[in-house]
Amino acid sequence: MAVSFDRERLGPLKDTVAVVGVGETDYGADYRGAGGKAMAKGEVRYDSYTLASRALKRALDDAGLKKDEIDGLCTGPTLSSERACELWGMNPRWSGSGDAAQCIIEAAMAINCGLCTTVALVYGNAQRSMDTAYGGSRVTGGGITSYFYYAPWGLTSQGALYALLFQRHKLLYGTTDEQLGAIAVAFRKHACMNPNAVMQKPITIEDYMKAPYVAEPLRLFDYCLINDGGVAIILRRADMAKDCRQTPVMVSGFGWSEENVDATQLRPRLKDFYHTAHREVAAQVYPMAGVGPKDIDVFATYDSFSVHLLASLEGFGFCKEGEGGPFVQNGRIEIGGELPCNTSGGMLSESYMQSWNHQPELVRQLRGGLGQRQVQGAEVAQYVHDVAGKCKSIIYTKGG
Repeated sequence: MAVSFDRERLGPLKDTVAVVGVGETDYGADYRGAGGKAMAKGEVRYDSYTLASRALKRALDDAGLKKDEIDGLCTGPTLSSERACELWGMNPRWSGSGDAAQCIIEAAMAINCGLCTTVALVYGNAQRSMDTAYGGSRVTGGGITSYFYYAPWGLTSQGALYALLFQRHKLLYGTTDEQLGAIAVAFRKHACMNPNAVMQKPITIEDYMKAPYVAEPLRLFDYCLINDGGVAIILRRADMAKDCRQTPVMVSGFGWSEENVDATQLRPRLKDFYHTAHREVAAQVYPMAGVGPKDIDVFATYDSFSVHLLASLEGFGFCKEGEGGPFVQNGRIEIGGELPCNTSGGMLSESYMQSWNHQPELVRQLRGGLGQRQVQGAEVAQYVHDVAGKCKSIIYTKGG
């Protein structure tokens, strides 16, 4: 017998935790190097801990806190919390690990349990310096990600899996390549407003259509970047947040659901585009925050590939299933449109930080003051994460 989630226990966690500091490394400058050209993959410049430490220092400065005030630590999967503490001279009482959304949810629970009051969430990834492979022969030997690859048949990359997802979407709903291209074009437009983004050259839908296929029907601009970077986020108990430098941004809602059955056989992606998990998470996150899709001012989704956005918009009720293609056209997802999405440029054009870079952007949008990239009047922001059978969402609201 399935056990449903407990709204009565989830609801009281609303607004009990606030984001008080964010920090990131210099994505664009680090990608290009001194000569202005992209650094070659494998040309070692950084390690992951160096990048993470830079981001953490900036987040602490942003919050007006000292590292000795941190009593909880969450690290991304590229880092060891034990080694990080040794390097940074920290001694937190509690630690965790995971993707950005998971760390935010776990940190909120730890704070509410009384295990800690102020948590640093830190991620660093020197993936370009290390020439990290996310596809090809180097990931077919039973490594941590190869469980959801079909290596014996030549399907060795996430891109190939998402190409199948989009192909099925096209066949079921008539979604066009031009509609998918509108996502890449919009995200690049946002990156061009972001001085820290890797990609600074605008693209048109014509540029998109002329770009080569990587795994048909996905083209070059449907793929995320591979770059070095670090991100840090500071969460604090809400009643202590007023002592920090920035106006707090509240964690007002979150949800979590997984589709583990047949996750290695593509079913969550290809059978229903993750919509079963999307609907379950929506039924948690919106009631907890007291908002619905129509109240969201800024939206961000995990975008290792552009097609993620189609799935998440449909699954969370911003449009009907199968109508994601028309929804993203005609400027609707651009800044100034009805639902600005991935306003930093996302992982397609700002930085591939495996979900971490979306969080500072949403926080800054709610703080305000981003110039031409600012979504006017933004008060409610949502992040959606759907990867490898797992779906999570966070809703942030503007603090007083």
